[in-house]
Amino acid sequence: MSQSSQSQEIVLGDNQYGKAEVRAVKIDRDRDRHSITDLSVSSQLRGSFEEAHYDGDNGKVVATDTQKNTVFAFARDGVGSPEAFALRLAEHFTSSFDWVSGGRWEVKQYSWGHIPTSKSDNAADGEHNHAFVKGGTETRTTVVQQDGDELFVVSGLEDLSVLKSTGSEFHGFPRDRYTTLVETDDRILATKVTAKWRYEAAGVGSLDFNEIYADVRRILLETFADVHSLALQQSLYEMGKAVLESRPEVAEIKFSMPNLHHFLVDMQAFGLDNPNEVFYAADRPYGLIEAEVKRSGASSEPRAWATVAGFC
Repeated sequence: MSQSSQSQEIVLGDNQYGKAEVRAVKIDRDRDRHSITDLSVSSQLRGSFEEAHYDGDNGKVVATDTQKNTVFAFARDGVGSPEAFALRLAEHFTSSFDWVSGGRWEVKQYSWGHIPTSKSDNAADGEHNHAFVKGGTETRTTVVQQDGDELFVVSGLEDLSVLKSTGSEFHGFPRDRYTTLVETDDRILATKVTAKWRYEAAGVGSLDFNEIYADVRRILLETFADVHSLALQQSLYEMGKAVLESRPEVAEIKFSMPNLHHFLVDMQAFGLDNPNEVFYAADRPYGLIEAEVKRSGASSEPRAWATVAGFC
């Protein structure tokens, strides 16, 4: 080992800590028809924690158990949107402890719907007032990060399962000695959409996140359904383009979309035809299409995406 490497000082780099995946379920029961908000919340703090790392001095370490309890206490007062809940946590921790300069708060919300019923007891409009079935395939997500006075909000959804039984083609791709895929002008197109979008920083605290989320989800689904797709890449781009054209609050949007292949079953061996009706759904391997859609010339904000796992 050289003399210079022996004398190099070892220092602490970027760090954060907290309580991950706090499962909090809030039941609003102030009326006959209850509602349920099902969350997974991760809270991580950033700031002056050198003493804890260098010396084991916990004088500035807000216990992760305290962070967990804060999540439960805040849920007691009401959740609102996942974004609003994460922003409340950010404000609380950065204003309550002088040495906490920022942090990261991730919230996932799982959807539940009232169970449909034909019975009249404890029911209204054909739905039970206090019995629920887990709804939808997707999970709503948000990551709020604070760096000093700057706030970054990245919201989205994951595992939104969609499928088109027609209206999709795939042909014109290059061929070599290893290419066996047959070109098609009519195929099943299926994917699980993960989409995450960054909000413009200006005025982020006054946005109606629930309304925007519902509208973005609607736009994604309608565009996937409407576009006659020549490639999953084309569908992805058109979905992102439609969101940005409709929602000026959204600065950019990123997608990760697996191509969930459905292969036509060959029934000739047992004397049957298959007129494009019976398919084998392969779970792996799968194509994986990922891309960012943004406005031309728009500035990026890598700090907002710094701790968002994967491509998006």
